[in-house]
Amino acid sequence: MTFETTKTHIVHGGTLRYLKHDSETTGTPMTLSVFTPGGEGPFPVLIWLSGLTCTEDNFTTKAGAYRAAAEQGVIIVAPDTSPRGEGVADDPAYDLGQGAGFYVDATQEPWAPNFRMESYVTGELIRLIDAEFPTTGVRAISGHSMGGHGALTLALKHPDLFRSVSAFAPIVSPSVVPWGEKAFTAYLGGDRAAWDRHDAAKLMASGAAKGVYDDILIDQGDADSFLTDQLKPELLQAAADAAGQTVTIRMQPGYDHSYFFMASFIADHVAFHARRLKG
Repeated sequence: MTFETTKTHIVHGGTLRYLKHDSETTGTPMTLSVFTPGGEGPFPVLIWLSGLTCTEDNFTTKAGAYRAAAEQGVIIVAPDTSPRGEGVADDPAYDLGQGAGFYVDATQEPWAPNFRMESYVTGELIRLIDAEFPTTGVRAISGHSMGGHGALTLALKHPDLFRSVSAFAPIVSPSVVPWGEKAFTAYLGGDRAAWDRHDAAKLMASGAAKGVYDDILIDQGDADSFLTDQLKPELLQAAADAAGQTVTIRMQPGYDHSYFFMASFIADHVAFHARRLKG
């Protein structure tokens, strides 16, 4: 097995594994968690992408997703949010560097050698999971905040890889908000045309993957402190309307940006994907 198992837990009749492997894509060790339902399978896969500062552990311990995953018969894969380790570029700020990969392949120094999270998620990670777990070869993708940005953009750019996509409080248009402008300048340079290829609202407005996804589910708390300045779901709705793409954006009264919000609605997302993964 390519993966080294560092921890194992039984949960809701399935098996949760914390794994580590040496990544050819990032040139670093990468960590992840994989939940496999009870039984022989095979099972479809939901890839979860986490947000700024997170490791694979945040979703794994806080989202409460595994009861729904066991009931629906879905594997959940949660990778770390960036390469890490000695010699890997970093920044003192929480929103750049290790823990803040933004699911792009960096083209600028010092980030380019290791920060290749788009290629990692859409290539190496999928290949290894399909080779070493009982999957059907069919998968979906979801995520939160920075990971919601990653889920949307990777699904729109690689529609052949994913049957469905959803997100919690995603950064829908990083090229026009502070988090994204800072990260994209560092990772991709000053050419804003390059940024557009990693902006879900702009990809959707251009017709990317039109007709591939019957619906895209997004939950957003209306008490989220980042709603107005960083997230701007209205930009994604406008882009979807312009492109004729169905998007369901549920504004949830009183909910914030935390994992308490995700835990409240994660079962809906697992069911949303299960219907499409098994259909």
